[in-house]
Amino acid sequence: MFPTAPERSTRSVSTVTANKRKKMVHITEEMVRRRAEHNDCEIFSLEEVSLHQQDIERIEHLDRWCRDLRILYLQNNLVSRMENLSRLKKLEYLNLALNNIEVIENLEGCESLQKLDLTVNFIGCLSSAESLRHNIHLRELFLVGNPCTEFEGYRQFLVSSLPQLKSLDGTEISRSERIRSSQGLKEVKRRVLEQEKEFLRRRAEEKEEVQRKAAGEEKGNKERRGGFDGSSNTNTGQEVEENEESQEVEENEESQEVEENTKQRATIPDLDEEQQEKEFWHTPCSFTPESRLETHRHLEEKRRAKEKVKEKQPKASRTLITADGRVMNVNEPKLDFCLTEDEQSNTVVLDLAVYRHMDTSLVDVDVQPTYVRVSVRGKIFQMVLPAEVRPDSSTAQRSQTSGHLVLTMPRAEGEIKVSKTVPRPASVRPHRCSSSPQDNNRNPDSPEWLDVDPSKRTALDLGSIVPGHRTKQGPVEASGAAPPAAAAHCCFSEGFVDDPEVPPLI
Repeated sequence: MFPTAPERSTRSVSTVTANKRKKMVHITEEMVRRRAEHNDCEIFSLEEVSLHQQDIERIEHLDRWCRDLRILYLQNNLVSRMENLSRLKKLEYLNLALNNIEVIENLEGCESLQKLDLTVNFIGCLSSAESLRHNIHLRELFLVGNPCTEFEGYRQFLVSSLPQLKSLDGTEISRSERIRSSQGLKEVKRRVLEQEKEFLRRRAEEKEEVQRKAAGEEKGNKERRGGFDGSSNTNTGQEVEENEESQEVEENEESQEVEENTKQRATIPDLDEEQQEKEFWHTPCSFTPESRLETHRHLEEKRRAKEKVKEKQPKASRTLITADGRVMNVNEPKLDFCLTEDEQSNTVVLDLAVYRHMDTSLVDVDVQPTYVRVSVRGKIFQMVLPAEVRPDSSTAQRSQTSGHLVLTMPRAEGEIKVSKTVPRPASVRPHRCSSSPQDNNRNPDSPEWLDVDPSKRTALDLGSIVPGHRTKQGPVEASGAAPPAAAAHCCFSEGFVDDPEVPPLI
């Protein structure tokens, strides 16, 4: 049995297939250049490019623009055919997982191909894998999630058909497995071809059913439009004018179909939008390229409907200043901030944690006397200041390390607030006796230079303590001289003992 999608719907196949004239997403030069930033946006020398999840339906231009490609990511798109890849001679890895591919083809020119990923596609023609024999460097092949993996003898057929393979679906091919796969190869091929034929028959029936439903839906749309399509085909002889107006007609048809689908859903009384959505996702159907494309169209239609609703209901602008003049605090970019008041410099400082790697040109600062407003990539940060400031004297600086924005705003009052000082206690100074009249008249609270003036002050002479005959020696030699003769003992009391080492008192 082949995989089915139990949570899908068949009811809206005709509705969505009628919308196939929708503009296809093409691979453009701008798209490739946007994904070549690692190569300075140069595409001619590009070696790796990722074009996944772009709703691309056809591979084109890459074989002419990017001849040096080695790695190509095209997974999760709507590609239905492998084409325009034969000129990529240097391509080593091709990822086409999650697409609508049914046949392996047109890879003979990829001479350097080593890895091919075709996971979760719709490949049922297993014999088409034999075309990979020409890719002699192919080492890894992934076909997990394809209908062909359910065939009896699937792995044996590929191992024997592609002798250059080293790994299949992430499992290494051993030497013994390769020997066994060559045994009974004819019988294996016969069974594979039979299963392949049966699969192709079912696929043809599915396609016929889809086309029949699409034709019925198209006829109903023409009747509801009142012959709109018929009037567009009346002038069959004027082919040039039809080609010029084809795009406009397709756009009109698409918009009308979307509106009609919306009206049709609105006119059904029993099924509201929620029930229709539930029916769409819970009705089982086969997992086919058409059902996958249908799901994509359905999601795209819902996305467009939401965008139209948003356009009709524009987002209300945030109130920054109320009608009575009150300024609101707003932080749309959700940035951390710190607001401080510097008493010493009499300023208000705002530190705003702007994103570190964001360009300064995306930041706009507006300082007002009572509030400050900063625009960060169009998002407003506004704050009421605790005091009135002077905008003309304010400064804005950006940190080169953290990226923070620092706003310094001086106060408007102009008052310099001095921090409170603690008075020092008066010290008790002892009274000093001074022999000099200048010392007595000195003011202890006033500063005074400590210069030495020999004319005002006389140095103490140690030699003058003991009276005696002055010699030419200095005071040191004089102090070491012999003491003078003792004076008369008449002035001394009885029992006085004269000690020659003790100097006399003056």
